[in-house]
Order: sequence, then structure tokens, then C-alpha cells
Amino acid sequence: MKFRWSHAACVVLAVASLSGCVALVGGGAVMAGMSAADRRTTGTQVEDEGIELRASNRIAEVLGDKAHINVTSYNRQVLLTGEAGNESDRQTIEKLVREHASVRNVFNEAVVAPFTSTLGQRSKDALITAQVKASLLDAKDIQASAFKVVTENKVVYLMGIVTPREAKRGAEVARGVNDVTKVVRVLEVISEDELARMQPAPVSSDDAGRSAVSSPSESGMSTPQPGAAVTPVVTPVK
Repeated sequence: MKFRWSHAACVVLAVASLSGCVALVGGGAVMAGMSAADRRTTGTQVEDEGIELRASNRIAEVLGDKAHINVTSYNRQVLLTGEAGNESDRQTIEKLVREHASVRNVFNEAVVAPFTSTLGQRSKDALITAQVKASLLDAKDIQASAFKVVTENKVVYLMGIVTPREAKRGAEVARGVNDVTKVVRVLEVISEDELARMQPAPVSSDDAGRSAVSSPSESGMSTPQPGAAVTPVVTPVK
């Protein structure tokens, strides 16, 4: 299915609808902007954001402008994309990210290449990401919020916690978007039974009046911690 521009105007609103904001109230602090539809706990979402920030700062501190690296963390699995000046720097980047105790795994998809990406290329990647998200929303047989979409030089990376059917379907949807040259699945695959156990617990009448979740554990969801390592799978684009 190719992305139709008739849906383009809906991208911002559609993506925003995935992110029903919840507030975390604890110790006087309020955290907003976490997605209630996300299959990670709110605590894990916060932890992933912290990993991205700390890793990006550490790479910049050590390598400065010798690399152009994007850090994406999902359920403490880290994807590295972008360019490094040489193989030694590429390996150094991965080592720096692995130093963080909370990181479970690192997928180093950075390439050794000149930093030639232009504003136009980055804008194109951003547009592809938006189109893939919109296409996932259009696909009624899949939960779009289960996927995190990253695009680098027209290569689409799918991250998330999904079932085998969702992994296959998500890749099919992504490769149907115009200008996508390759789809790489960096997904944690769980069974349908595991997914069912992740669903929020029913809200009792005593809890119906609550307007906020006071801690990640109270959401009734648990983020899976699969024992097997995730293996990137490339889906050819025909």
C-alpha cells in the first residue's frame, strides 16, 4: 500500500492521538507527555529518554564533530544510526553507549561515511517517518503505537514490542511507503499470550476517580524483558 497524500494533512493529528498524555505525580514532580498507549511502562519510557540524552551527550563530549549519530532507545534497546568518520570512531561510539548500566543491547547501524547529509535529506527522512506512521494508523489490523519509527537515509528502522504477526505486517506497511529503500526490523517479538498479559488490569470502581497514575507499577502493565537477544531483520523493498 503506497502512502496517499490525501492523508498527509492528518499526520500531525493522527500521531498526536497516539500520545494520550498521563501525569505522574510523586514527590511533588509531574511528568507529562508519556504515551498511555505505549507497551512500555511509563517508567521505562522515561528511562529510554534518559538513555538517549546521556548517550548523545557522551558521544558529543568524546567525538565532538567527528561523528553524526542519532541515538534511539526503546525498552532499553539502543539503535545507533548516522555516520562516523572511521571504523575506530564507530566502535568507540558503540562502546560509549554500552557503558550505561541501564542499556540492555546496542544495535550499531551507523556507517563509516562522510557527513554529507543535507537539510533536504534530513527533511525527506522526517517526511518518510511521518508517512510510515500515518500508514500504520491507516492499517486497521495493527496497533500503530506498538512501533517506533526511525528513518536514516531512506532506510526505515522499526522498533517496538510486537507479536510475530505484527512484526510482519508492520514491515509490509513500511515498505509500501514511497522512497523507502530498505526496512530493518529491530523488534522484540513476544507471543499473543505475553501480549495479553501486558494489557492494563481492569479499573475498579474505587479507582475510577483517579486522574493520574502515581507510579509505573500502578498502571497494571509490565514491560517484557525477553531473554533472547533481538536480531535485526532486513525486509527487502520491491
